[in-house]
Amino acid sequence: MSVINTNVSALIAQSALTSNSRAQSTAMQQLSTGLRINGAKDDAAGLAIASKMTSQIRGLDQAVRNANDGVSMLQTADGAMTAVGDMLQRMREIAVQSSSDTNVTSDRTALNTEYSALKTEIGRVASTTQWNGMNILDGSKTGGFTFQVGANNTSAQQINQTIASIGVTAAGTTTATTAATTAAAAAVAQVSTVTIAGTAAAGEHVALTFGTQSYDYTITAADVSSATAATNYASIATNMFTALSTNTELSSNFTFTNGTAGALTMTAKTVNTPITVTSAVNSQGLGLLKTGAGASSIDTLANSQTAIGQVDTAIAQVNATRSGLGATINRLTYAADNLTNVSQNTSASRSRVQDTDYAKASTELARTQIISQAATAMLAQANQSQQSVLALLK
Repeated sequence: MSVINTNVSALIAQSALTSNSRAQSTAMQQLSTGLRINGAKDDAAGLAIASKMTSQIRGLDQAVRNANDGVSMLQTADGAMTAVGDMLQRMREIAVQSSSDTNVTSDRTALNTEYSALKTEIGRVASTTQWNGMNILDGSKTGGFTFQVGANNTSAQQINQTIASIGVTAAGTTTATTAATTAAAAAVAQVSTVTIAGTAAAGEHVALTFGTQSYDYTITAADVSSATAATNYASIATNMFTALSTNTELSSNFTFTNGTAGALTMTAKTVNTPITVTSAVNSQGLGLLKTGAGASSIDTLANSQTAIGQVDTAIAQVNATRSGLGATINRLTYAADNLTNVSQNTSASRSRVQDTDYAKASTELARTQIISQAATAMLAQANQSQQSVLALLK
């Protein structure tokens, strides 16, 4: 049938040219961006998968930096403790020297001057060693340092390290007494109360034991900043309440009530079950090398001999802390290596989902270019074929 108003052949060629042009544009976009998925229309499911992988990769890369920063922080602490260990070794050396009666009083006085100066320097190192503006050796970071070494918010992707104070603290007489009610035959939950008393000193720590569970709170300088003892007790109890209430393991068994007068109340969530709660207060850091009352010194023969044992204990404390730091440094190093490996493999997986296969895309571009040229030629032929109708009108 010969018609003019509707050129079916031209419409077919035009439709084919439009479809091919769209395919050609997609191939050119993939080649120019390097991405197979440039919009949701390209691959809706692939876009979602690639986006999730991007979140993981960026999180993993940041976790690697976190782990390396953690290593740097702990190495800073370890370096400072190296200096403290050297000073303690010198203190022990002169304590041994002073323990001999070959020294007269003036000799011991001179030796004690150096001994006291080294104690002061240890305290200064503990209070001034910082990383990123944070004090890391004064025990002020309650609960220790948490390093996020994973892309997700789970405890399994965190590494914790507690760094106890290595400062030479003032003598304290803090006590923590426990009063408990035993669960009766009736449906009554046990209630235990821990009361803080005595003279609280920064660096001491209150240790609580709940059956097989334990909690340790370090008394900070802020806790004892008031001249009123009751205010200090209340500060300690309040901070302990905050920490215990956010402890998932303990809060699953106890309900905690803050006592404003230094008394912290715990109520067991399980009735008719006696739960033992005990408490203790111990010196924190290099507590045996205290200042003030009962201070460690080597000004007499007896004090010098006592100081040897005190310094030995302090050296053991520093060594134990450094061992913990070394173990965590190694753990963070291995974690960073593993995270790097996981990030690399996840990046490879994402590449297979969203990156352009250049061999395939360039082949597609060549195909669409040839078809575009052929379709354009066919459209011209279709338009020209209508001219034959004029022969019928002559």
